[in-house]
Amino acid sequence: MAVNVKIVSKLEPKAKPVTVTVKGPKIEVVEYKLDMRRTLSGDIMIFDHKEIDIIILVEKKKVVAFAKDSVSEITYGAEKRLFDYLKRKGIIQFDSIEGGSLHGSLQGMLLESKEVDNIKITLYEVSQWLQSEKPFLEDEYQEVVDDYLLHPDEEMSTDLGEVPHEEEKGSILQRGLFAPYLYGKYTY
Repeated sequence: MAVNVKIVSKLEPKAKPVTVTVKGPKIEVVEYKLDMRRTLSGDIMIFDHKEIDIIILVEKKKVVAFAKDSVSEITYGAEKRLFDYLKRKGIIQFDSIEGGSLHGSLQGMLLESKEVDNIKITLYEVSQWLQSEKPFLEDEYQEVVDDYLLHPDEEMSTDLGEVPHEEEKGSILQRGLFAPYLYGKYTY
């Protein structure tokens, strides 16, 4: 089974999307678009996700994902979903997923294949994962998260009512306390 991939530059005015042709018993043409660049060393960088960047290290046969701006639970969640997806699809070795050399990054080794080009199949599977991530990439998602935190439903909230303010709260006195650690002076 052969796989052909054609990558078109953004500089061309009427660029066609990436086309993958699988030759075998059944010929199927798959088209997808990715915002990606090739580095001087030949590695492929994918920038389509809102929170993370994905790099396919061609020579080392690795996939690395790291945060675009700052590391948070959201970026780690996106990285974990990516590697879980690639693991389920048989692209990444199960026992190779680990933290990378960059803070907050995850990496995994690509499985070897004698039948197909594993880099091309990895690009295709990453594009499929990005399609499944569309709800997380939309701006509406942030509004849903904000609404969930700011206006919780009845099950996730408590009704405290009016809490009266008191002049002194807590068990530590703030005035009239003798403080020997302050050289024998009274605190004010």
